[in-house]
Amino acid sequence: MFISNAYAQTTAAADAGIMGSITGFLPIILMFVVMYFLMIRPQQKRQREMKSMMDALTKGDEVATAGGILGRVVKVADTYVTLEIATGTEIVVQKNAVTTLLPKGTLKAL
Repeated sequence: MFISNAYAQTTAAADAGIMGSITGFLPIILMFVVMYFLMIRPQQKRQREMKSMMDALTKGDEVATAGGILGRVVKVADTYVTLEIATGTEIVVQKNAVTTLLPKGTLKAL
């Protein structure tokens, strides 16, 4: 009497079918594409550059380590590098600890 009957109505998205579900996922897909190009791809590029730099290390190169130690490469092994940090003082560090290849003559300038 006082309350009218309520009938279920269909929504526009339900009528759209497959196109409605694709447009619903489009922002999420777009977000992953943007994240790939802004975060993942540059990181992979940096990793490739670091790997090629570590593979190219030779005796006599001047390098900086992740801990801030500057030294000259004396010996290169598969996973370790021996650095001369002062005359007669050598240390052994992992190759992945070497972060920067310095220009020749940098250590003499210090």
